[in-house]
Amino acid sequence: MERSTADDIVAEAEAELQSVDWRSAAAAIASISAVGIALGLGLPLLSVILERRGISSSMIGLNAAVAGAASLLAAATITPIAARLSVRLTMLISIVLACLSSVGFYVFSEFWMWFPLRLVFHFAITALFVLSEFWINAAAPPRKRGLVLGIYATVLSLGFAFGPWIFSQTGSEGFLPFGIGAGVILASAIPLIIAWQRQPIISKDRKQGSFWRYIFAVPTATGAVLIFGAVEAGGFTLFPVFGERVGFTESSAAQLLTAIGIGNVLMQIPIGLMSDRVRDRRTLLSICAGVGLVGTLCLPILAEDWWLMAGVLFLWGGVVAGLYTVGLAHLGARLPAADLADANAAFIFCYSIGMLVGPQVIGTAMDLFGPNGFAWSLALFFAIYLTLAIARMFAARQ
Repeated sequence: MERSTADDIVAEAEAELQSVDWRSAAAAIASISAVGIALGLGLPLLSVILERRGISSSMIGLNAAVAGAASLLAAATITPIAARLSVRLTMLISIVLACLSSVGFYVFSEFWMWFPLRLVFHFAITALFVLSEFWINAAAPPRKRGLVLGIYATVLSLGFAFGPWIFSQTGSEGFLPFGIGAGVILASAIPLIIAWQRQPIISKDRKQGSFWRYIFAVPTATGAVLIFGAVEAGGFTLFPVFGERVGFTESSAAQLLTAIGIGNVLMQIPIGLMSDRVRDRRTLLSICAGVGLVGTLCLPILAEDWWLMAGVLFLWGGVVAGLYTVGLAHLGARLPAADLADANAAFIFCYSIGMLVGPQVIGTAMDLFGPNGFAWSLALFFAIYLTLAIARMFAARQ
């Protein structure tokens, strides 16, 4: 009888350990997904307005580059800030700053003011990404982490897709698009307040400067997100140019990007579930990179058939996005909870580096080799990562 009771206690403890804190996870997912809607709305809105005001493309690019710099700065500094202020308060302050700066783009028409506004806005947004993903990783037990992160990636992708649709309905005139963006960002505070008492705690034992070592602590995870950032930023920016150069119309190229986005939305939960069932997530990451490599090398061949390319890109987009989802799950699985805050910051830092590097490498390749340079440069990114992932798995088995 006593043995049965002891077994029951152990079983209940194990079940509790493996349960998901859904209120915390839902709060973090809802909060950051609302920000995704605002980003999807705001990024094209700002570019259109600057173009209409006669600002040169180079200056628009320079202004946009501030966003990358702000993201790198936030990723490197937000964890010690949150350790001092608490995760929930830091997120709430970030929401308020993002909301005010988004309204500031409407209030201040002077172009020079948009540089500090971009800095504040993207610093706050990156802070929300880092802390939300830390919160989600902390709320998800190892056996269900892939599922939870798959849900997160799916909802976030829907947010990014919904933002441009709002922009297509509101246009760029007047306060309405800015007001909607600011309102959506402010609304992201509601789920945060609901889960106010369930915030994750950043360990007081964390070492000073520990952020930097996590860039290399789990290289298969941080390498995956760096490559994904490069492919996503460079691919989405220059795919319309590639499409027109191989003979597609502007609308046809845009629809191919939509196919990638739909694949991204529909495949993250299945990929997340799969990652919970594989013994070594690096195997799944290698498969994602391999599909990315083969798919990009096939792009020049598929250019003759729009429907065939759309089908391939649907699968390609969903599988390649798994680099982010599975990479984040792998990061959480390889490190103790006390290390996740700094590790998630390093993860976003690498993603930001990829976003800065990708467009430059892909654009240069297209200048040197024509439209085929688009596919070849993307393939190079995937080949580099695939080599890293296979080497890490091989080393682990020695």
